[in-house]
Amino acid sequence: MQRRRFNAWIAAAPWAATSTARAEAGYRDLQWTDSRRGRDLPLRLRWPVGDGPCALVIFSHGLGGNLQAGTVWADAWQAAGFAVLNLQHPGSDDTIWADRLRGARRGAQADQYLARAADARFVLDELERRRDEPGWRRVRLDAIGFSGHSFGARLTQALAGEAAPGRGAAGARGPLADPRPKAFAAFSPGFADRAGDVATAARQHFGAIDRPFLCLTGTEDESMIVGDASNAARRAVYDGLPPGARAELVLDGADHMTFGGQALPRRAARGPLKRVDTAVQREAQHRAAIAAITTDWWRWRLLGDAAAAERLQRPAGLAAGDRWRLG
Repeated sequence: MQRRRFNAWIAAAPWAATSTARAEAGYRDLQWTDSRRGRDLPLRLRWPVGDGPCALVIFSHGLGGNLQAGTVWADAWQAAGFAVLNLQHPGSDDTIWADRLRGARRGAQADQYLARAADARFVLDELERRRDEPGWRRVRLDAIGFSGHSFGARLTQALAGEAAPGRGAAGARGPLADPRPKAFAAFSPGFADRAGDVATAARQHFGAIDRPFLCLTGTEDESMIVGDASNAARRAVYDGLPPGARAELVLDGADHMTFGGQALPRRAARGPLKRVDTAVQREAQHRAAIAAITTDWWRWRLLGDAAAAERLQRPAGLAAGDRWRLG
């Protein structure tokens, strides 16, 4: 993209101004400090109604995002009885837009990917450390799900066990895998597919993942700003996973921002976030389907809900062009 066009898009982008978190019913904003790394992590916590034990789902935003990312999904999961923790990653969050294209490129570098993985491990460590504190004792540490959109989906893949082809023993989990999440949901998953056969590369990346993994993408979910995956790579992830505990939703006409789950304006005027018409027109239908399917996914995979598993055999609310695969 030409620098002039990128700068014009930034000025109109929904992340151009950093939002100030408000104290609203339904969530509470926190900050946890990883003293070992000297790193402050913004968090947004939603508790379900009541005071009983509950499963918890963590959500990680995409490149240039913040705690608003995943709001639509987090609200749905909270209403269904889950605690939800949105995680913001300094260095690849909305602060990158202050330096425009250079900031976006810097935010997408390998060091930020590793920082995100360390953020996730720190949060999981803190949940264990706080297990006897008031409130936090509600969290069932045996029922934690991890999810994310775009760059957050890459983190989700890494924690699940994605391997870098050509590194380590064949069939081994990647070095960033964490055993504590019980199930995963990747919104706009993918991998770099600059050369070679996409299907073969997908098996090399994802063939060692052995925990429940849900992929969510769309027919118009293409590569975005910096170093992102093509639509072919996004849709190859499911086939790269071992059969058995995998699932995939492909929504007809859905674009990349369909899966961000942000309560933001529905159409960007220009630039890489310019929406596809079908995605805007079908957004309500797409969001309803994503919320329902991911909620049942967590009910099934985190709580063993047989009724949710049955609904996922043939999910309701899908259009003729949508695709659902399971197992």
